[in-house]
Amino acid sequence: MSEQTSDGAAAPVPKPTIDELRADIKQTRADLGETVQALAAKADVKARALDQVEVAKQRAREAVSTSPVPIALVVAGVAAVVGIILVMRGRRR
Repeated sequence: MSEQTSDGAAAPVPKPTIDELRADIKQTRADLGETVQALAAKADVKARALDQVEVAKQRAREAVSTSPVPIALVVAGVAAVVGIILVMRGRRR
């Protein structure tokens, strides 16, 4: 790539130094590592399912504390979610 000078002529772009190249490579590796970790987290179905169970439990706790819904119904709902997840896990094997 070249830059233009004030008279419109192309000025050569200076080549990066070895240290600049190494810093660029180091940054690229760090970015790639973060991307790989994010993709691995998305691909981990079991961990995501467990996270959803925890979210459901938390919502159930909040619902019980703010609603007159009987605790047995909330417990049954959480058990149903956990049962569905366990059945889905069994089918993958």
